[in-house]
Amino acid sequence: MESKGDKKFGARIKELREKNKYTQEQLAEILELDSRSLSRIETGVSFTTIDKLKKMAAAFDVELKDLFLTEHFNDKQQLINKINLLLKSASLDDIQTIYKIILSILR
Repeated sequence: MESKGDKKFGARIKELREKNKYTQEQLAEILELDSRSLSRIETGVSFTTIDKLKKMAAAFDVELKDLFLTEHFNDKQQLINKINLLLKSASLDDIQTIYKIILSILR
């Protein structure tokens, strides 16, 4: 049975692969996997070994822990709630700056 964590992890691997301009075939070769196995990881159907995780981190030039940064895949309301929590501890100057940044992005 798949879990949301596996889907988010898979989405993160796909995101990093695309950011690094690897095709599935290229990354699979680096990881010594067949491309079907990599596809199953990216879709959250299966996971992988620690050895493959280390190879992924090296291929993407990130730390191992960075492979698991998936919070940005949360749904809209979860992200809004997290942003609001962060803003509560921000200074007025920081909030004003953040407001200007948001306006410039959304306009």
